[in-house]
Amino acid sequence: MIHDATRCILGEGPLWHPKRQELYWFDILGKRLHRKGRHWQFDDHVSAAGWVDNDRLMVADSGGLFLFDLVTGARDDVVALEADNPVTRSNDGRADPFGGFWIGTMGINAEPGAGAIYRYYGGELRELYRGITIPNAICFSPDGAHVHFTDTPKRQIMRQRLSDRDGWPEGDPEIWLNLRPEDLNPDGAVIDAHGNFWNAQWGAGRVACYAPNASFLGAVDFPATQTSCPAFGGPQLRTLFCTSAAEGLADTAPDHGKTFSSPVETTGQEEHQVIL
Repeated sequence: MIHDATRCILGEGPLWHPKRQELYWFDILGKRLHRKGRHWQFDDHVSAAGWVDNDRLMVADSGGLFLFDLVTGARDDVVALEADNPVTRSNDGRADPFGGFWIGTMGINAEPGAGAIYRYYGGELRELYRGITIPNAICFSPDGAHVHFTDTPKRQIMRQRLSDRDGWPEGDPEIWLNLRPEDLNPDGAVIDAHGNFWNAQWGAGRVACYAPNASFLGAVDFPATQTSCPAFGGPQLRTLFCTSAAEGLADTAPDHGKTFSSPVETTGQEEHQVIL
């Protein structure tokens, strides 16, 4: 089912706002934030967000994190993010159960190893992982004990333990799911309330579901090859949304770049609030 027929060049970062009961998503290359029936235009590449309160989002763009008021359109800068590096832009990001905000950066032209993954928490922006080419799949287990993430070209989903005190990573990340044998490209991901990992797979036209032990459970197919990121929303969080990208594809494929929805037999996690 098509949630919104707007054709994004690079649809990404869907966020179901639990207070407003609305889906928001980005067209990174179009430099837009979308809501069904409306969009906001920006000067820089915007890519991901977390909700702060009823009216404000924490948004990531090419130069930093800022607060964006959905009612007034006002913008308040929070912290710079590789603002002095013209090669990079932000990409995948998500709020964690502790109120922190994780955000990845990458080269605008996917320059190898140009990006990194950061966490903003308690007024501090800290680099966690460097040498990342395309950061994706940042999401958190329901108990807040682990973060998952990937560098898409490596085709491996990493998992790392988080401190139960403040959510900072502890130890080293480990390979949780290896998609190399299947030649699959992991993009954005979310974890449902039961701990199942839902991963949009670029080029496969689907969101695949894996159990907490990394075994494959099934997939939801969408009529767009370049599926980019899922989100749970709707009543009882039982709708799976998915963004997609039209970038590099012929105009004869009319559904590429649209945003989709599908009912699912599971319950998602409510997106965590960014705590300033």
